[in-house]
Amino acid sequence: MLDFNFRPTASVVICSYTEQRWELLMDVIDSVHAQTLQPKQVIVVVDHNEDLYKRLVAAVQDVTLVESTGLQGLSGARNTGVGLATSEIVAFLDDDAVAAPDWLEKLTALYDDSDVLAVGGKVEPAWEGGRPGHFGPELDWIVGCSHRGMPKVASEVRNVIGANMSFRLQVLQQVGGFNLSLGRQGTKPLGCEETEICIRAAVGSPGSRIVYEPAALVHHHVPVQRGTFRYMLERSWSEGISKAQVSHIVGHKRALGPERRYVRSVLPRAVFSALAAWGRGADPQGLRRAGASVAVLAVTAAGYLRGRRVAQGSGSLLSASTPVPHSGPPWREAT
Repeated sequence: MLDFNFRPTASVVICSYTEQRWELLMDVIDSVHAQTLQPKQVIVVVDHNEDLYKRLVAAVQDVTLVESTGLQGLSGARNTGVGLATSEIVAFLDDDAVAAPDWLEKLTALYDDSDVLAVGGKVEPAWEGGRPGHFGPELDWIVGCSHRGMPKVASEVRNVIGANMSFRLQVLQQVGGFNLSLGRQGTKPLGCEETEICIRAAVGSPGSRIVYEPAALVHHHVPVQRGTFRYMLERSWSEGISKAQVSHIVGHKRALGPERRYVRSVLPRAVFSALAAWGRGADPQGLRRAGASVAVLAVTAAGYLRGRRVAQGSGSLLSASTPVPHSGPPWREAT
């Protein structure tokens, strides 16, 4: 068991790859500087975009600004940030997820328990143009947010959400950082790198806990295009592929436990509730919302089966869209 007897300090890592999110990135940085508990470091990692890096150099102060030294993609950028962190806790924010003023205070408070390896918080969608009628809260995972059915109080979970998570630095170093074969790569909506690293961390430290603290809140910007039915299905397919990747690495039982409970409980209740509301005339969007939930489940399952077939046929899920992980510590790739 790891022994952590300290009052933790925190480094905050924000990864960005596009100038299209400039205003959002500025809001995220400002929200970190406005925290009730000030971080020891604010590290902004630019993922292989020289123009964005130069613009940040000219515009941003009071942060540690660095270009990613890893392979292109979110996992490589995060590992670059981890390599620069000097605090006991490393917290991660997306470049479009604005933190509530007490976000860092709420996250770090739970590390007084030495069994806690990682703490994640609630990710609330900030819909550009409002929530689409067909997009029920049980599907908010599609846009990287907390979804209906997740705990309402601090609870042990399998994994945290990537847009709002933190780890003990020693844990990240011991497990070798984020897996470079997983995670978003530019606009490709792959994911599950946070799931895989949480599983690896827990397996490596029996009796430890991963905790979800909904009081640690961030507001995640969701552009209009991510509320479309087309995006829902594209993201669902990618989620299925990503889950198959994780299953190939850590085993099906570890990779899919919460998903099975979600499919058996949360999703059926949401579908039946939407249909009932539509049938009563109380919700004209109920039928569309129920149909979207069923379609998302079907496409996710199809993506997962596709990923399984690839793994069984080749022994690996790595392809042109998933870079081969480096054999050494990810934050030392450039040395």
